[in-house]
Amino acid sequence: MRIVFAGTPAAAVPSLDALHADHDIVAVLTRPDAPVGRRRVLTPSPVKSRAEELGLPVLEASRLRGEVLGELEALGADAVAVVAFGAIAGPRALATSRLGWFNLHFSLLPQYRGAAPVQRALMAGRRRSGLTVFRIDEGMDTGPVVLQRALDLPTADAGTVLAEYAETGADLLAEAFALLEAGEHTLTPQSGAASHAQKLDPSEAQLDFTRPADEVLARYRGVSPSPGAWATIAGQRTKLAGLAPARPDDHVPRPGEIAAVPDGTVIGTGDGAVRIDGIQPAGKPMRAVAEFLRGRPDAAFDLDDDARDGDHDG
Repeated sequence: MRIVFAGTPAAAVPSLDALHADHDIVAVLTRPDAPVGRRRVLTPSPVKSRAEELGLPVLEASRLRGEVLGELEALGADAVAVVAFGAIAGPRALATSRLGWFNLHFSLLPQYRGAAPVQRALMAGRRRSGLTVFRIDEGMDTGPVVLQRALDLPTADAGTVLAEYAETGADLLAEAFALLEAGEHTLTPQSGAASHAQKLDPSEAQLDFTRPADEVLARYRGVSPSPGAWATIAGQRTKLAGLAPARPDDHVPRPGEIAAVPDGTVIGTGDGAVRIDGIQPAGKPMRAVAEFLRGRPDAAFDLDDDARDGDHDG
């Protein structure tokens, strides 16, 4: 088939590769180059970089309106494949291909509609999620389903899970497009209770060490690597890295307190402790916790007054 591929981040690249192997990619649609890093260097999206490596024509747009719609209409594509493109397709855009626009979404729709399905599922402590290929309509991830696949949700950070789901999702999207090509696909309306997964705000990445350890770890996984977990020490925002479950024989300090244990360091939580590898104070590089504590042996994460004065067993 003649396909337009629309995507932007690294998680979309495996799907581009999979469809390129089986179909004629007539154009790759991605968001414009964006500033990256402290120096704000203008950088192409991972999808654009891969498309150029494959010798595919690239269209860039931050919104699906105006000139880019005319370019899409002129291509006469059979279908559009979408993986995390980052813009909403309106009626004119959806009419630019013969069969429609088909999205790979990183959840079992209608669960976790929106921009951050993996992150939100991890933050909620879910252990199962999955993938959906559906035809886009004018709603937010509301279109009929072509294929779905349930998957385990590993106890890993969101970046790791997205990379795993991206590889599996590429196979599912290729399978869906094989059905489209053969005219053997079905479109099944979504059913069940819907939930939403709006984009993460940096404020949601703050860890509350008065909460149970499982909740602290779930939030940490959901916000890592982006926007990145943080808490405050003496009112200063401090980034955290390498949080993991404490071991059964680890010492359990009070909530927010940092303590050395054999082969590592722990932070007290509302019902126990979590292990931590790295701390990045404001304006400084990430460092090992042991190194940080040499300069600030009494450092502890801020809590509200009620939590600070409360009792803690262990």
